[in-house]
Amino acid sequence: MKILIASTPATGHLNPMLAITQILVGDGHEVALMTGTAFRARVEASGVKFFPLPEDADFDPNDVFSRFPELKTIPPGLEWFRVACERLFVDAIPAQHQGLLQALQQFPADIIVGDDMLFGVLPMLLGPRSQRPPIVLCGTSFLHWAREDGAPNFLGLQPAKSDDERGQYAAMARDYDAAVDQPVSLRLNRALKTLGVGPISMPLFHSVVALADSYMQLSVPSFEFPREIPSSVHFVGTPPIIPNQVPPPAWAEDLDGSRKVVLVTQGTVANHNFNLLVAPTLAALADEPDILVIATAGGRPVNAIPGKVPSNARIARYLPFEWLLPKVDVLVTNGGYGSVNQAMSYGIPLVTAGLTEDKADVNARVAWSGVGINLETNEPTPEALRNAVRAVLDQPRYQLRAAQIADEFAGINTRAEVLRVISELVTDETEVSRQRAIAASQGRRASRRA
Repeated sequence: MKILIASTPATGHLNPMLAITQILVGDGHEVALMTGTAFRARVEASGVKFFPLPEDADFDPNDVFSRFPELKTIPPGLEWFRVACERLFVDAIPAQHQGLLQALQQFPADIIVGDDMLFGVLPMLLGPRSQRPPIVLCGTSFLHWAREDGAPNFLGLQPAKSDDERGQYAAMARDYDAAVDQPVSLRLNRALKTLGVGPISMPLFHSVVALADSYMQLSVPSFEFPREIPSSVHFVGTPPIIPNQVPPPAWAEDLDGSRKVVLVTQGTVANHNFNLLVAPTLAALADEPDILVIATAGGRPVNAIPGKVPSNARIARYLPFEWLLPKVDVLVTNGGYGSVNQAMSYGIPLVTAGLTEDKADVNARVAWSGVGINLETNEPTPEALRNAVRAVLDQPRYQLRAAQIADEFAGINTRAEVLRVISELVTDETEVSRQRAIAASQGRRASRRA
């Protein structure tokens, strides 16, 4: 089978798509991957053909907002999110769509597998079904679907517990619709019209869940708010970490089990200011003799982490998570979806603090599921961090809940589920094509007899 993978050029999206690529290559499929030019070496090193995104859809993964400097100055909130949706996602649709068409000309794939924020698939999903291969999308963020309590997504709201809360959420939803969904939809439908499809009436992020032929959510059901979801959505667990991307650090032997290990990361997108989480965590735990703190810079130079490194801390630009996570007792994170799910799959409880991108909603799920503490801020104080880490370490309920969710991950054979979803969709498509061919042949014979 020929499979085209398509990924937004951001590390948190590409990593799971590369892991899925390895599953497919291991099963004997011919795979090509389209993403940003900065990832060419990583893609080609994985042994698959690389297709670059067109220039208008490409950006620097180490500074996602370099092409959109206004996003660095607008404070977190509805305006920031509207601008991000318009500039990062909607404006890239024509170029992404063109890139997909060009890739398919050179690599006639039997199926496309994309990440959930590569909205360049929308023109295909909205166009004639007979003129495209089946499309599977992968949820690299929380499940972007309407909630039963009427709350808008992306605001970090827990499920409503009362009619009063439902009323409050309804008011928030109206404000969100006016400030974000309506203007983004207008811009989206203008873009789709130029491509000869649309319009659509649902919100941008809901559209890919609703329209994809299949949707693989990279998590487990217990980490998603309960509500009715489309039958096309499949929870497939978290893809395995690709091993040996970087070697263990020089200080690897310091993780000898004599101290609790706390890992802190700001990921690879919201890591332009380490004073938000990494530095406060190092300061918070500097005087905790039973703790060893590990900090990763997410690809940035380690000297970008401000202040003196405490004696009980170790830092690195990158770390091999397949080596590190089995040794970690608590993850402190701003809420990257992939990192959170990887931690849970290892039974690691969490302390989270982040409000940008999708992180408020990811972190709300951390608290709701009982697997950790959400500090509900973008700039936690060292005192708040220290208290939260000590609570997660010292109160067995967090470790117990993390172990329960780890068991849920272990109960899903991610490799088998990914292969099943893809093979079933292609098999169904083959059968539909066969039936169309039979019908067409019968129609021609009937016409000749007439």
